[in-house]
Amino acid sequence: MVSTLGGLQRYFRVILLLLLGLTLLVLARFLLTDLELVSPLFGGQAKGPPVTNIMFLKTHKTASSTVLNILYRFAETHNLSVALPAGLHVHLGYPRLFLAHYVEGVELQQHFNIMCNHLRFNLPEVQKVMPNNTFYFSILRNPVFQLESSFIYYKTYTPAFLRAPSLDAFLASPRTFYNDSLLKNVYAKNNMWFDFGFDPNAPREEGYVRARIAEVERRFQLVLIAEHLDESLVLLRRRLRWALDDVVAFRINARSARSVTRLAPETRERARSWCALDWRLYEHFNRSLWGQLRAELGPRRLRGEVERLRARRRELATLCLQDGGAPKNRTQIRDPRLRPYQPGRADILGYNLRPGLDNQTLRVCQRLVMPELQYMARLYALQFPEKPRKNIPFLGE
Repeated sequence: MVSTLGGLQRYFRVILLLLLGLTLLVLARFLLTDLELVSPLFGGQAKGPPVTNIMFLKTHKTASSTVLNILYRFAETHNLSVALPAGLHVHLGYPRLFLAHYVEGVELQQHFNIMCNHLRFNLPEVQKVMPNNTFYFSILRNPVFQLESSFIYYKTYTPAFLRAPSLDAFLASPRTFYNDSLLKNVYAKNNMWFDFGFDPNAPREEGYVRARIAEVERRFQLVLIAEHLDESLVLLRRRLRWALDDVVAFRINARSARSVTRLAPETRERARSWCALDWRLYEHFNRSLWGQLRAELGPRRLRGEVERLRARRRELATLCLQDGGAPKNRTQIRDPRLRPYQPGRADILGYNLRPGLDNQTLRVCQRLVMPELQYMARLYALQFPEKPRKNIPFLGE
């Protein structure tokens, strides 16, 4: 009887030990997962120094001004050199193919750390300005909405848009308005394809399209997607080994809702067809982005990192911005130096800073909301104090 009881006790101890071991294993996996989620707050996800040599191909009407602000801030914070437009220019030769002499000071400085102003990509000339270990990336947007934004933004500049009473009318008969021999019409068809240095009027031959997309893949380590900007920034941060605050940003150069045109389904389909090369580019790199996110992060960790990014943005909005961070139209922005450029028929929004910020916080907040032209002029003055300032208002020290 005693031996039987002893056997039962040993049996139950074994069972209890097995259950305890299983519980500890599950708990360990849970804790490791959670530590992986919070580890970016304590030094980042990747080992090694932050990447500081960066070329960003700034496409048009794709949330690229927000990314530009991120790069300008990083450059200023870390005292990095930026390849800025020479003289009074605001673009690097756009819409002409980029040439190295479009950069201020290129004859005196062998290489720059960051290149991010508008240009039409021309790799051999870019390589004259940027180091061999440069990280190349860009951004794309759904071509339907990119074209709608371009129509409003460049309405008074682009001949094809200037002649068309509406985007519906333009897309119903684009050849009535579009002349492919006019360089100013680059915004009216396959503009993102054009920015990568390709022919926006090329025939949609499958072999040609695949070859050009493969060319982009070989050169650009990452292509962000505007519709998934926060997810894109999470991945960008990992690749650059940057801190969280380095990639937190407010929307820059965004339009008010009243200046956005709602498009009928048939108009959207016409836009996809008219900008078919842009559409192929967008489809490919949208799939590529999500494939990389799944492979490197997985759904749970991605959600955690996106939420941390958004939470930090909310914190900075509370710290910096008046009225809960709501964007303001031009007439509502009190500081004229923070008013964004107003092109075409667009109603570009900006921000009011909270009054009474201490000097250090004020500098941080000013950089977060500074419109791109003012920020470019500011960096130009810092890098080239001996040269005449660009004729754009900007914030001084």
